Amino acid sequence: MKLNCDMGESFGAWTMGNDADVMPCIDMASIACGFHASDPVIMQKTVTLALEHGVSIGAHPSYPDLLGFGRRKFDCSEEELYAWLGYQIGALKGICRQQRAIVDYVKPHGALYNTMMKDEKVLCTVMQAVKATAPGCPLVVMAVPHRDPLNRLAEEIGIELLFEAFSDRAYDDAGFLVDRRIEGAVHGSAEAILRQVQQITEQGTVTTLSGKILKVDADTLCIHGDGPHASAVAQALSLWRKNGQN
Repeated sequence: MKLNCDMGESFGAWTMGNDADVMPCIDMASIACGFHASDPVIMQKTVTLALEHGVSIGAHPSYPDLLGFGRRKFDCSEEELYAWLGYQIGALKGICRQQRAIVDYVKPHGALYNTMMKDEKVLCTVMQAVKATAPGCPLVVMAVPHRDPLNRLAEEIGIELLFEAFSDRAYDDAGFLVDRRIEGAVHGSAEAILRQVQQITEQGTVTTLSGKILKVDADTLCIHGDGPHASAVAQALSLWRKNGQN
């Protein structure tokens, strides 16, 4: 299972995460595109770092919410969302072209990601924007228990999907992420994160916040780069995989 991480989320003189330590340990770097974090220089540096370590580059677009780090839902039109996604994905594609790199996939961020997983109209707009702006690139979606509607919509629009599980976030009983405002939504220790990773990779399941066991069939596993344990977990997972896990 490939390991992905949200990266390039610093902005100007403000630093978020430890990309230099995490990048050598992952397979896929989801790079912020300027709407929730990052700026052109940060994007350029993050692409360079990904190329140095042979890491796949993904666009990580969001709602235009720099102050809220992309975690606030926006009431916007389909036209607005389509344009916002094209603008952000196009920006990263331009940065990549300067360095003879390519965008390999698209993974929405924060509130946009959570909203598209529960609102088919939003998901449809996201899929259409990705297909138009980054032809051939798969869209990363959450590996929820009931994925048939996602597959049908993707087939209808003509886009591939990558299903994602989360290492450091708690799940609710419907298979979605627990709202960050709820206590326990984010795992508070590296040990708890690694336990969830082991359960996902070895058993194909996750234990929800209430204790329910859900099936999780994923192509990629996410570490949040802004988490306090991101570097330690990435390094531990890298070593774990070298010792025979996959």
